[in-house]
Amino acid sequence: MPRFRLPCGSELHYEVDDFTDPWSRPDRVVFLHGLAECGRAWGTWIPTIGRHFGTIRLDQRGFGKSSPMPASFDWSIDVPVDDLARFLDALGLERVHLVSAKFGGTVGMRFAARHPDRVKSLSVVSSPVSLGRSLGAVIPQWQVTIAQEGGVLEWARSTMDGRLGSGASPDASAWWTAYMGSAPASTLIGIMRNLAEIDVTRDLPDIRCPTLIVTTRGSGLGSVEQVEAWQRTIPNSELAVVEDDSYHVAAARPDHCARIVLAFLARHAGHDGGPRPARGGSLEHQ
Repeated sequence: MPRFRLPCGSELHYEVDDFTDPWSRPDRVVFLHGLAECGRAWGTWIPTIGRHFGTIRLDQRGFGKSSPMPASFDWSIDVPVDDLARFLDALGLERVHLVSAKFGGTVGMRFAARHPDRVKSLSVVSSPVSLGRSLGAVIPQWQVTIAQEGGVLEWARSTMDGRLGSGASPDASAWWTAYMGSAPASTLIGIMRNLAEIDVTRDLPDIRCPTLIVTTRGSGLGSVEQVEAWQRTIPNSELAVVEDDSYHVAAARPDHCARIVLAFLARHAGHDGGPRPARGGSLEHQ
């Protein structure tokens, strides 16, 4: 199985879900997940998106089946952005659609601004542009919780009500708590140290691709008016508001959000997707 080895020696894992007609050349969609998640977070989206687009679910650096990162690692927003550029190069994909949520959306916005020729469209679901403004008040407590007994699992449990909202079933909350609670503590300890400094506000006017921003009426990451204020600085963008009180609506309302994103993707698809990537595994960059 081929592997993609990053300059630091870590490996990235990915999965390809291609349910398109084998004779077609569909556009490719790369999914970017949030903190303490991996490509599995998008599993419920794949039946909706995957029939029409070749989908690639990347486990971003430090999460899922990708190598965990040490707590001492020096994180910045450009680390996952540069990883994504190398990853697309390794797969031979010149232009893709990006579908992202939470921290993955922050990465996606920065990537689209820095690499405008590589992004056909950008979908951002429940993502902050400034981690300091949206989460600065709670990040110190998150750091304490993750470092103490109970660790990542307790952090996931303590944030789940706001994350999934009042409509989440007990089973959904339990699954997402266990899933996010299994993320490597060392990765989260490292990234939390610099999380409040991440801000892509100045990048927004440089995003040239069609962009969809999805938020909820009761999001804890900011009001609709606050989200709309920064969304309007993205030249070719639109806003979709979901009537929900979660701040991770990609997880709380996956079918609904996937349909919104599919309609957006269909309007901006060119079906010049290029070669079909291998089904899954890891890639090694020589």
